[in-house]
Parts: sequence; C-alpha cells; structure tokens
Amino acid sequence: MNQRTRVAVAAAVIVLLLASLGVQAVVIDREPRVVTDDGRYPGNTLVGVHSYNDDGRVVELAPDGEVVWEWSVPDSRVFGVEQLDEGTVLAAVAVRTPAEDCPEEYLEYEETDHQCVHNRVVEIDTDSNEVVWEYDWYDEFIADHEVHDFERLENGETAIVDMGNDRAFTVDRDGEITWEWHAEDHLTPGTPFYEEYGGPEKEGEHDDWTHANDIDRLENGNFQMSIRNFDAIIEVDPETDEVVDVIGEPGNHDVLDKQHNPHRIEDQGTMVVADSENGRIVELDVESEARVWRYTGPASEPLQWPRDADRLPNGNTLITDSRNNRVLEVDPAGEIVWQFDDRAGEVIPLAYEADRIGVDERSDVPPGTELTAVDDEPGPVESAIRKGAAMAQYVLPTWMHLPQVLHVAGIALGALWLCAEGVVFGWRRIRARQ
Repeated sequence: MNQRTRVAVAAAVIVLLLASLGVQAVVIDREPRVVTDDGRYPGNTLVGVHSYNDDGRVVELAPDGEVVWEWSVPDSRVFGVEQLDEGTVLAAVAVRTPAEDCPEEYLEYEETDHQCVHNRVVEIDTDSNEVVWEYDWYDEFIADHEVHDFERLENGETAIVDMGNDRAFTVDRDGEITWEWHAEDHLTPGTPFYEEYGGPEKEGEHDDWTHANDIDRLENGNFQMSIRNFDAIIEVDPETDEVVDVIGEPGNHDVLDKQHNPHRIEDQGTMVVADSENGRIVELDVESEARVWRYTGPASEPLQWPRDADRLPNGNTLITDSRNNRVLEVDPAGEIVWQFDDRAGEVIPLAYEADRIGVDERSDVPPGTELTAVDDEPGPVESAIRKGAAMAQYVLPTWMHLPQVLHVAGIALGALWLCAEGVVFGWRRIRARQ
C-alpha cells in the first residue's frame, strides 16, 4: 500500500469516526435510566454528589428517579450525607474558595494556586434549605484535603474525620472539640501499629498521607475509621486513643485496596466495604478477614470505583458506583432491583455516598453468609479498558462511555498516523533534494 493510499484510508477512517461520534452526540439518550421493581427496599435515596467540576450537591431520589429535593452551594464537592430526621440532613461539604476569602495562613503553600478549601459539616433544614448548624475549618487546597465523613452521636455531638490534617475529633453543638485523635501519634514508625503492619510514611506537612475517609461509632463506644491510603480499617478506643483492632494491611490488596465507607454488621461479626480500587463490594469476617460475599456488578457494566455499600434489612445491598455515575440496589442473588443510572452525569456525577432514607445503620440486617455468592470479577484486560473509559470522564463529556471513548481513541490514533505520514513525506522530500 503506497503512502497516498494509506493517507486516504486514515483520513476516511477519521471522517467516519467523527461522523459516527457526531450522530451519537445528537441522538444518544442523556436521560437517567431507572430500574425499579417490587424487590427493592422501600424509601427514597439520599445521595452525596462529589462531581467532576465542583458542582457538588445533595440529591434525594424517589424510586422512579424523580429528584424530590436538592441542596447545593457553588464550587463545592459533597461527600458523606445522612438524614437525621424527617426535616434535617447532615452533609460533608468542601468548597473551593478564592484567595480573597481565605485566611492568609492557608495561602502560604506554593501549590495552593491562590485558593483554599473551606471544609464544612452542615445541618440543613430541608423545608427552607437553610443551614441551621455547621462546623467548619479551612485547609490549603481542595485535592485530598476535603472533609469526607462524620457521624451524629447519640449525645448530640458530631464525630468528624479530617483527612487534610490526618485526625479525627468530636465536636459539640457550641463548636467545642471534646475529643481529638491524631494519626501521627499512632501510625508512624515506632508506634505499635507501624511495627506490626507498616504502611506509608508521611513525607511532608501537606502530604496526602492517610486519606482518612470514614468514621463510625461502634456499639462498644470505640471509633471505626477507614484509613484509605493504608488499605486498612482501624478501631480506636477514645479512652486511650490506642488502635485496638485492624482489618486489612498496608499494601495487601487481596484484602482491601483504597477502600471507602465500611459498614459494620455488628451482630453478625462482618463488615460490608466498598473495596474501591479493586472495583468490588466485599463483606469480610471481622475476626478472620475471610471474604464471605463479593459483588462486582453486571458483566455488561461492572463497578467502577464504588465508594459506598449499605446492607438493607431485606438482604439487599445499596451500592454507590462512582465512576459509572449510578446508584444501584441488588438483591441477595445479585440481581439489580433498583438502579438510577445517570449516564450523562447531569444529576449525580461521580456520586460518593447513598443512603436509603428511613434505614438506621444499626438496623438488623442479614450477613453475606445468608446471601448467594456473586463472584464474576472481570479479567485484568477488561478491567483496565473499562477503568480507562471511566477515567476519561474527567476530561471528556460525561455522556461518553466505552463505545464513545473508543471512537475518540480511534480518531486520535488516526490523527497520529497522518502526522507520522507527514513526517515521512517531509523526510523523503529532504532526501530527494540532497
């Protein structure tokens, strides 16, 4: 095949792919796809929306997919959400803040890019959408320094995990800190935890070291925390501040890999975890760390960076599938009985957490040992391709999924081919003149 023919073929392929992509851009259905049947657990679903472009929000979805309530602030990311009662929602919100509104001490680091993050845990009146209580603080920059989780305690205080400062603390209604725990005192070289488990070392004041992203109060009064960058979930006794139990191990990705939102089923001695980088939901025996249940999603669209999973009282599991922009509920056999699939990422882009309203985290729920094992994890090549397509949504329109991303890849390869042919042609012209 001579060069002219190669160039013609490459140009024709690019034109066809561009035309096909253009048609899809016009005709593709951008409306969320909703699945619902009688097997779903009753109630609306509250979703904290991280978002790709700092347009975070809290959304309440009815079973038919209708948005029945929404709250947001500009330039924000929303993470943990919780319905406290019929008229009140608690949310973790990180707001990207321009330099003129930042305290000076949070603008000294050269990578702040003339802005800071305003971390807020807010209590919202759902009738008025007004914030009726909040606890807030500033940090240097929004990436990896956002507030992710909290828990409202029975005594009215709020437990908060602060990843930017690698700490956890409780605060009362007046904003007074009543307990504080610093990871630097308990997870660094020389500590009992580090001597037994190891883990990453803190490289500097602004290092994303622990990426602590979840906190829960256990029935025994201890705090359970997800230390994401250690691939571990720890239990801390607030009386002594000591780490008294560990699930997972730094670097051992067979157990957990950068997990989110562990949900302890205390009566059964198990824990449901969004095993995010492994692309699956797992349920582990707390004592042995043996896996008793696993879900990776349907073969046609496996999970991509799931970041929350809650077991419901009827044995269903509610899952937040972040990079697929969807929330789904699967029954004990792994069949989808409810799903809000926001393919265009216009309602719940990069959803972080979902809660079924009316379900207490301490509800009596069945363990994975009573469910049907679901074990259809995709192979490494398929996983890599789908992960790449999901990551592309950070730079491409969110309505583009694997078929459309492959179109873009084909166009890019064709353009590179034409560039290479141009280089060869130019080189030959130079050689011919010599």
